[in-house]
Amino acid sequence: MKIRFVIPALAAAAALALTGCVNNAEKESEGTSEKAGLEIQADAAAVALLPADVKESGVLTIGTDAEYPPNEYKDANGKPIGWGVELAEAVAAKLGLTPEWEILPFDSILPRLEEGTLNMGSSSFTDNVERQKAVDFVDFLDAGSQWAAQPGSDINPDDACGLTVAVQTGTVQHTDEMPARNEACKAAGKPEITVLPAAAQSEVTNAVVNGKADAFSADSPVTGAAVAKLSGELELVGDIFDGAPYGFATQKGSDMTAAVNAALQSLIDDGSYMKILSAAGVEAGALDAAVINGGKE
Repeated sequence: MKIRFVIPALAAAAALALTGCVNNAEKESEGTSEKAGLEIQADAAAVALLPADVKESGVLTIGTDAEYPPNEYKDANGKPIGWGVELAEAVAAKLGLTPEWEILPFDSILPRLEEGTLNMGSSSFTDNVERQKAVDFVDFLDAGSQWAAQPGSDINPDDACGLTVAVQTGTVQHTDEMPARNEACKAAGKPEITVLPAAAQSEVTNAVVNGKADAFSADSPVTGAAVAKLSGELELVGDIFDGAPYGFATQKGSDMTAAVNAALQSLIDDGSYMKILSAAGVEAGALDAAVINGGKE
């Protein structure tokens, strides 16, 4: 099975609300680039590792929140796009499956994988030890966290006690970074950071632009994209920190984990992986090999 795979342009999406299933199989989304498409050949060894019911269905159900540009977001028609979507669809092609997307709240995707109602999660999940207790991860990029604030704010993320910081609900910035920073503030006898969580990254970004928050913290590719898009309204503050891998999430201990790992490795081996990352400008975080549960913290 060979699928012609076209890399969409990584433009900003319209802010649309959508839940439900979207089938992106063998379709070029609106606004695709003029770059030559990638032809993804199904990998027989990866296909052989699939759970029998998934192989027979011919469909890979993938959960994403599609609110995290440029990784995963929605086009003007509400379809998921972004380099994370492209890579997930390339994995599906390597498995000989049609990708079927379910757009869901971020913090509902891992529970759905545990229940077995999704085959894979692709939503810029940071692979860490705590999440590994519930699901497996097939790692595909090294990333980190970075802050942004209004230009000239002179904000230092390491001296932010008493400030208001926006984060997306359920991300590692919300569940890990902010609690750790507030413990440090309390230990130093300083006022805690006021954490402003929001369901969508667009709301997080707008909180800073509109002055409701002093800064936001997000994954480094997302922060960089927001600053590039809103030049003059946002700037990067501080360095990238807490480096950790992104991973595709799968049901714990399942055959799907091995199949996705083999599919990703096949994409690395044939060069398709690097072409997708390079088109998105995130190739600096590329991995040499697919890794299962590589997150260490």
